[in-house]
Amino acid sequence: MKVSDSMNEDLSLCMDEHREVVYLLLRRYSSLGRPFLLRSELWDQFSAFCQENDLEALLDSALADTIRSVQEAAVAAPWVYFASRRHVARWRYFRIHAESPQLEAISASEYLRFKEQLVTGGGPEPWVLEFDIGPFNREFPKLQEARSIGRGVEFLNRHLSSQLFQELGKGDQLLLDFLRLHQCQGQQLMLSGRIKELAELRRCLREADDYLARKPGEAGWDLVGPELQRLGLEPGWGRTAARMRDTLGLLSDILEAPEPGTLGRFLGRIPMIFSVVILSPHGYFGQANVLGLPDTGGQVVYILDQVRALEHEMRTRLHEQGLGIEPRILVVTRLIPEAPPGSTCNQRVESIAGTQGALILRIPFRGPGGEVIPHWLSRFDLWPYLERYSREVEREVVAELRGRPDLIVGNYSDGNLVATLLAQRLHVTQCNIAHALEKTKYLMSDLYWRDNDPQYHFGCQFTADLIAMNAADFIITSTYQEIAGHRDSMGQYESYGVFTLPGLYRVVNGMDPFEPKFNIVSPGADAQVYFPYTESERRLSRLHDEIRAILYQPDLPGARGALRDPGKPLLFTMARLDRIKNITGLVEWYGRSRQLRDRANLLVVAGHIDPGSSTDAEEQQQIARMHELMDQYHLDAELRWLGARLERNVTGELYRYVADGRGAFVQPALFEAFGLTVVEAMTSGLPTFATVYGGPLEIIEDGVSGFHIDPNHGDRAAQRMAEFLDRCTVEPDYWERISTGAMERVAARYTWKLYAERIMTLSRIYGYWKYVTDLERDETRRYLEMFYGLQFRPLAEKIREEAR
Repeated sequence: MKVSDSMNEDLSLCMDEHREVVYLLLRRYSSLGRPFLLRSELWDQFSAFCQENDLEALLDSALADTIRSVQEAAVAAPWVYFASRRHVARWRYFRIHAESPQLEAISASEYLRFKEQLVTGGGPEPWVLEFDIGPFNREFPKLQEARSIGRGVEFLNRHLSSQLFQELGKGDQLLLDFLRLHQCQGQQLMLSGRIKELAELRRCLREADDYLARKPGEAGWDLVGPELQRLGLEPGWGRTAARMRDTLGLLSDILEAPEPGTLGRFLGRIPMIFSVVILSPHGYFGQANVLGLPDTGGQVVYILDQVRALEHEMRTRLHEQGLGIEPRILVVTRLIPEAPPGSTCNQRVESIAGTQGALILRIPFRGPGGEVIPHWLSRFDLWPYLERYSREVEREVVAELRGRPDLIVGNYSDGNLVATLLAQRLHVTQCNIAHALEKTKYLMSDLYWRDNDPQYHFGCQFTADLIAMNAADFIITSTYQEIAGHRDSMGQYESYGVFTLPGLYRVVNGMDPFEPKFNIVSPGADAQVYFPYTESERRLSRLHDEIRAILYQPDLPGARGALRDPGKPLLFTMARLDRIKNITGLVEWYGRSRQLRDRANLLVVAGHIDPGSSTDAEEQQQIARMHELMDQYHLDAELRWLGARLERNVTGELYRYVADGRGAFVQPALFEAFGLTVVEAMTSGLPTFATVYGGPLEIIEDGVSGFHIDPNHGDRAAQRMAEFLDRCTVEPDYWERISTGAMERVAARYTWKLYAERIMTLSRIYGYWKYVTDLERDETRRYLEMFYGLQFRPLAEKIREEAR
């Protein structure tokens, strides 16, 4: 990626205008003695330099704009290399020699090569494998504007309706061929084989419309079907004659003059999704007594709510199209024979509550000899098992469904890789949901992957991510930031565009946020469990005695701390007890802030009180840190720590109980991909303070429906919470105003009904796109298969060998 000539010229002029300042600034950066400097460090040093030298005017200059745009610098005197991101998802790379500050544009590959040398301490390697997916996507359309990122299906509809159909009728013929494909349980749908030409289809549509116009609007297929079948139509056009006419009219309009909205509505009606497989291998996947166990949290809640919403939407659509076919959804996860007591993770099949036919199907990991792995494995250690696991999943799924599924949905890195292997073998539409990509969670985890590999195996995980995200037909994200970040920081997927794993391979074009495969589809909270505290008739008041015991009973097993002043509002937080969730960070902010401790008690629901109850090393470290902080700041009279997993109904009523006392919810994560607990708290009516890093930045309108906090500035976050509580004391309606804003925000944008409608439409449109571009994608598939064999397999096998 080269700096454009005009951009290069602008930067060069800026350098020339401030030559002495640039020289001194580069020396300052070099004197820090660190090989890599991040955006905040670069700006802080520049700001300090300007203040020390009476050059504050430069803080509002073209030079300042340039420094502000730099995300990272690599420093090895006399050279400083820069990665600049002046606009969302648009990068440029350049270098400057400190002794003669002349700007030189460089490629992404040259920038990465320099970083590799700084990490390894040696000269450039003679040859490094470079991953570049760009040449395989040259013929495919891409978005051009950053504001369009995450709206891939809208762009795709415009492309399909304008370009394809203009190629001498090719698009029309492809659509005709596509409509003849659909069958379910041996029943032909939409079109019979009698209609082979476009002219025949047009004539059929006219005659069918004339016929249906003479029938009652509520007439069903049993009445009108024989005549429509004589014309060449099969079931699937609609439940009633009126619906059939409407669907036929959409197709006629497409054939006459394609228009994006019409195409989207028509494809959304085609009965092509009857069975869905959802993959989530890691952690303890169950419906009870699992939340809070290692690697088990929001993803489980997300998928169970997702399944209920999808099944309802699938059934509704099939009914509207006149089909009595029962939809099937399988959630495929890992069977763990040594599951904790009270969980069902050692049961092969489990019905999902709140659905009519959805199942959890558990399949074990197996060792090289076929032996079942009985114990829990960290999500960072399971890579050697996934290829064999995918083959067993394929056999079990095809047997359970009596055929292949119509849509495969992967979750997290492991589920997305298994989804890729399955979708390629079964030729099924693939959807990926990352939930959280680890690469942006851990600073410089790519550069120093070897240092992290014994614990996290990032080399293997990032390789799996690259393969899965490029293989997917479409990718669902909860927020824009997940794809492309915002003005000042890159997104999770964007971070896979250009990076290096020194000594392994270099990525010069790994993932482009402007790909039309990205779609923002935000989840919601289960409306049966999480609802406003004001809806008194729905409240579970019989749980209040149990909740009071959770909060205040002195000798409650699995709890630490006894609140001395129960009359103070509660600051409530709930999450897994790991470093990224930053619960211990919140406890430390609270412990240091006398003002906040005077205003509120702190309720923490996370992890275990006894480190011996955890099998996860990181959680054990965090448990020890919790005890250390409570001792250090003498918090036992002001902090209640509950190391227990609460039932969902208890959790929902706990949110509302905290709202009754005019408390607030705090989500202090160092990074949060979305933030289901944020949505749960807001829909319950709790004012919420949540991290600025990740999804909550988009969910919350700061000062209107909640508050943003920076976990890197904990003292400021604690002060903001205390000021909020102070203001609520002097302005009684202020708490209600923020509470109402939170509930309204969630109701308008974050519901499972909206989510399910969107997913079902996307799956049909991308299914059609997959059909019409199938041949062109063969090269990409082969490239990714080669990368899988050359890189992923050896890395996964190395993990197995090290574990022996």
